[in-house]
Amino acid sequence: MAYSELIKNFSRIRTYLRSFYVFGFQHRREFGQKSARSYDNERRRVESWLGDYMSFGQDAEGRRVFLSVDSRAIPENPLYRAFRTKSFTDLDITLHFYLLDLLSDSEGLPISAVMDKLADYFSEFDSECWPDESTVRKKLKEYTELGILRTEKRGRETCYLLSKDAVDLDSWDTAIAFFSEAAPIGVIGSFLLQNRLAERFSAFRFKHHYILNALDSEILCELLMAIGEKKTVSLTMKNRRVTVFPMKLYIGTQSGRQYLFAWSPGNQKFSFYRADLIDNVKIDHTKEEVQKTEKLIQRGNKFCGHVWGVSANNQEATDHLEMILYIGDDEEFIVQRLKREKRCGEIEQIDDSHWRFSVDVLDALEMLPWLRTFTGRITQLQCTNKLVTERFWGDFSALAEMYGGNDSAVS
Repeated sequence: MAYSELIKNFSRIRTYLRSFYVFGFQHRREFGQKSARSYDNERRRVESWLGDYMSFGQDAEGRRVFLSVDSRAIPENPLYRAFRTKSFTDLDITLHFYLLDLLSDSEGLPISAVMDKLADYFSEFDSECWPDESTVRKKLKEYTELGILRTEKRGRETCYLLSKDAVDLDSWDTAIAFFSEAAPIGVIGSFLLQNRLAERFSAFRFKHHYILNALDSEILCELLMAIGEKKTVSLTMKNRRVTVFPMKLYIGTQSGRQYLFAWSPGNQKFSFYRADLIDNVKIDHTKEEVQKTEKLIQRGNKFCGHVWGVSANNQEATDHLEMILYIGDDEEFIVQRLKREKRCGEIEQIDDSHWRFSVDVLDALEMLPWLRTFTGRITQLQCTNKLVTERFWGDFSALAEMYGGNDSAVS
């Protein structure tokens, strides 16, 4: 088969990009999905989009390819280019322009009138590929679902009209440019910048630019649709499939990793699922009992009120943790940091130089990495989960011993 830059299925290229170009762990001989020729075709396809950002390395196993991007030098996530390479047939592109043209100067047409006008268009050219009514109906339905068209019921007939667009995107160029690089499903903003704005706003640069989230855009789009419609979904992850009720999306502030928070009817638990490990999402459009759904959402919101990270141990009881910090008069920035990072916790000033942080969480062990960042300021640490304090002070004692210090004042 001849090499083509276009792709039909994004999920395959998503897996390929992550395995070979993002993680950079695999070599050509480890590509077990198809033949070596398939590997070469996929490599050339990716090079045509990302050639300026590719680097190469050599190790004992052979040559490796990976992405190398300086976020200070790029105005746009380069991985968005993969979404602009969807393949299409000759009839797809022909119908696209014909349908939009014939509906552009009409007040709405039923399918019979659309077919008559299409016949006029096709009769002007020597074409043997004429679409039947079923094909045209499917295309009109697709464009209606995408929002390109809208429908009106006139008597017994359904008429198709072009959707009106009264938004002045030029006044939104700055917001769209920021959204495309900083928000989930930023690829939508990228398309608007590319196709709808004459001059792109490209002044933003990001120190921490999580470009890999672009690969999960289709997954997140399906999940957000399910959350909005309050529908259950079937998640495919490697060799297993689970049915869940999706509720929220979480994004890690340190890694930028995206998670789905959902209820699993199978084991009757709340769980978090990494978006980059989800291969496919299928929405269940069957009707749910509204009252039951609302109660579940309330339970989920209450549960999230005591989550520190993405650990969902589903315990009824919470761990109560209190920490007293020494903060000098000229260290207001530490207080501001506490206010910024306290999440579901509370802070209060005890005296001129001491502040108390308290929180009730489902899994206090998750907090240890954050607690360690205040080493040297903590004068008191208490937790109902004794393992938390034992591990914290044990690590502190081991560190003090390593550097020859004295931790006798610590208790």
